[in-house]
This record gives sequence, C-alpha cells and structure tokens, in this order.
Amino acid sequence: MTSEIDQNGFAARLAEGNAFVLDVREAREYRPGHVPGALNVPLSVLPARVAELPKDRPVYVVCQAGGRSAQATGLLRAVGVDAVDVLGGTGAWIDSGRPVETTKA
Repeated sequence: MTSEIDQNGFAARLAEGNAFVLDVREAREYRPGHVPGALNVPLSVLPARVAELPKDRPVYVVCQAGGRSAQATGLLRAVGVDAVDVLGGTGAWIDSGRPVETTKA
C-alpha cells in the first residue's frame, strides 16, 4: 500500500467502517474538531505510544495540514506500522464539508 492517500480515497476507506485513524495534533487542536473516531496521539508522544496502534491493518494519519502527519507516517513505517499519510489533513477534511466530532476538555 502507498504511504499517501487523498481526501476522497480516505473518505472511502472511512466509509467502509474499519479504518483506523490517528490524529497527531496536540489535544488543544484535536478537541474543537477531528475526523470521527480518530485516536489522538500527539506527534510529541507518538514514539512512546506506538504499541497502541494496530499492526494488522493500515493506520491513516492526519494532522492539521499535512506536515506532522508526514513525519508521523515516516516514523511509524520505520517501526513496521502500515501508516498512510492523509493528504491535506483535518483542515481539508473540514473544508470539504465532511463530518467532524468534537471532544470536551
């Protein structure tokens, strides 16, 4: 599998119902709006929490615009996680009018 996916491809995988989504933004960025079902593990603590991620299916990685998710994807692929960088990030997801979830502090 490729290490990048566009917004439409990502939306299709999410619609299939079994996509694992990892949001690597800080909690203060994640809470106001994120891809439904996304697990929040900030990039700063990701190396210590890699064991929480599945190794039997792709992990779709998002941040706000794509910089941190690209870094996280590289890190995860280096340790054997089938990580896929979602191009455009959460910003593009929200801008396209797709659904978001919010989390209280």
